[in-house]
Amino acid sequence: MPDPLVSVLLPVFDAQDTVGEALTSLSAQSLEDFEIVVIDDGSGDGSVSAVATYARREPRLRLIAAPHEGLIAALNRGLSACRGRYVARMDADDLTHPQRLGRQVQLLDERPEVSVVGTLVDAFPAATVGEGLRIYLEWQNGLISGAEIRREIFIESPITHPSAMFRRCEILAVGGYQEHGWPEDYDLWLRLHVAGKAFAKVPEVLLSWREHPRRLTHCDRRYSVENFLRAKAHYLIAGPLRGRDAVFVWGSGKTGRRLSKHLIRGGCTPDAFIDISPRRIGSTLRRVPIIGPADLRSRWTRWNSPILLAAVASRGARQLIREELRRQGLTEGEDFLCVA
Repeated sequence: MPDPLVSVLLPVFDAQDTVGEALTSLSAQSLEDFEIVVIDDGSGDGSVSAVATYARREPRLRLIAAPHEGLIAALNRGLSACRGRYVARMDADDLTHPQRLGRQVQLLDERPEVSVVGTLVDAFPAATVGEGLRIYLEWQNGLISGAEIRREIFIESPITHPSAMFRRCEILAVGGYQEHGWPEDYDLWLRLHVAGKAFAKVPEVLLSWREHPRRLTHCDRRYSVENFLRAKAHYLIAGPLRGRDAVFVWGSGKTGRRLSKHLIRGGCTPDAFIDISPRRIGSTLRRVPIIGPADLRSRWTRWNSPILLAAVASRGARQLIREELRRQGLTEGEDFLCVA
């Protein structure tokens, strides 16, 4: 039997109440050339039985039952079992739309330079979707082109993991999923970004993300703000900050303080902080001077290849900083990056 074009990688842990709906949505795909690789991560409920029952009427499904080792181990176990040229991620509590796999395959076939393609995402049930998730999805769904995704990748994860399809060989080449104490999907996107890989997105809502209190983003400490910042600092140092002879951080508030802590721990001490607060300008943070925007240019020109990190959480403030830096002749992506 020839290998399928797409492998759907679907880890399961105690998901007997939802996995049937997820599998039903996959079976309704317009694209037919795919397999479903289900990795049961030692479920203690009836998940294995539910998947096995479904497999009897879905010949494209393979169930691999394993001891409970956690999500990253399950993902890597499944990735090694996938046979498709492309791997699509899916979670056991989400719903994929009928055109999803076909649309993503079309984009990857047409654009060989793209390594990962996501989709737009909505969330359900509506009554459980809070303001934070709505804001995130509005932001994430606003990033369509590769340039937009690159521009925002150090702000948050720009592709919702269960909406992603990627080239299997390229994910294996960068080491698959890894455990660093921060989100495994964001780690993978940042690792690919630093390796120079390209991202894209199908501009259609093709995945429905189920919101519930047991979702890992709510209950796993790897998804805390602090651990997101650790990931960002690590990959900033490994990527955009390499070869720079000066680093400036715009923002001496909460985000700038926390980010700079991890930068310093990684051996990268900022040369100055920039702030607009008169009470902060002229003081220091972590023994580094805080200057005003008017003083940035004179310090900037002392260096051959400086870079600035705009470390503010507020989207409104971030846009104002972008406008000021552009006014000063700096180019986003080359001279400065936004981090949150």
